[in-house]
Amino acid sequence: MSDLDPEEFRRLGHALVDWVAEYRAGLADLPVRPAVAPGEVRAALPADLPEQPAQDLGAELTGLLDTVVVPGSLHWQHPRFFGYFPAQASLFSLLGDIASGGLGAQGMLWSTSPAATEVEQVVVDGMARALGLGEAFTFAGGGGGSLQDSASSAALVALLAALHRADPGWRSSGVRGDERVYVTAETHSSLAKAVRIAGLGSRALQTVPGTPHAMDPQ
Repeated sequence: MSDLDPEEFRRLGHALVDWVAEYRAGLADLPVRPAVAPGEVRAALPADLPEQPAQDLGAELTGLLDTVVVPGSLHWQHPRFFGYFPAQASLFSLLGDIASGGLGAQGMLWSTSPAATEVEQVVVDGMARALGLGEAFTFAGGGGGSLQDSASSAALVALLAALHRADPGWRSSGVRGDERVYVTAETHSSLAKAVRIAGLGSRALQTVPGTPHAMDPQ
């Protein structure tokens, strides 16, 4: 199947944006949680991949969303959903996703995308200043940082940075065995996961007493 030409992409894109707008407009009227059992969504889909593309891709895609995906979804953007955390709660962020996906940049190095690298630096520095952090936390002040795709990634990056800062030999020799990460019973599981991925072992993770949303330093 060949890729869409720009005009067909425009037509399908308009249809999908209209679908998203209608979905968000009617979200409050939907149940927050889906009334489905395990396996129900899978059973509603063809077992084999199609040999030919859909005749009307736009209608088939939005039809599938309406009949299978929406009834089988936990609606994270629902005004009565208070679990976990909001993801793309703002339609502004969804527009940003469209622009990012359209560019399709790979931002692993400055040379692979100068714009992505330097826009990230400006955003991170701006966030540091907005939080009242000193200039030492900015790129210009010798600090800086990077945007992560999830809390789990951020926890892992922060732990690796701490290991590197605490032991300059960590990068070449690995962990010593005396490292410790202190958490409470309320700490997000991403910290325990980061400890395992970093190779610290379960003994490095120490759970200490805490009050709600705070750790007892004593």
